[in-house]
Amino acid sequence: MVSFTLNNRPVSLEIEPATPLLWAIRDHVGLTGTKYGCGAGLCGACTVHVDGAAVRSCQTQMSQVAGKSVVTIEGLSPHSTHPLQKAWIAEEVPQCGYCQSGQIMQAATLLANNPKPSRAEIVQHMDGNMCRCGTYHRIIAAIERAAREG
Repeated sequence: MVSFTLNNRPVSLEIEPATPLLWAIRDHVGLTGTKYGCGAGLCGACTVHVDGAAVRSCQTQMSQVAGKSVVTIEGLSPHSTHPLQKAWIAEEVPQCGYCQSGQIMQAATLLANNPKPSRAEIVQHMDGNMCRCGTYHRIIAAIERAAREG
């Protein structure tokens, strides 16, 4: 049994401690906003927050989240009103949309720690979150907008 907090709700799962957090979230809890991308922690599609830090859930074992707080895209804001979510819509960021929850979760940690990042800081922080459609210029614009309007 692994117990943790998921999107501000206590959760206890009968699960192997070595199970990746991604599969617990998707298959055991039923939250599908966190995506499987590469399975190797390289693309960022599975990014969630554990105790406020962005982590790759495909590489995070359940034993590592015991007693901790996990936030997925579904828990970022109750009605999709987080400044980044609003900026993503305003800047028309998604093309296919597959990587977007991971992109937003990665960006949210940047703005939580640095509310007014420079363009260079945005690029550096987002490095490693891949977008197969190549909408990087829109991703950066949305983060800049969220920082301005936040």
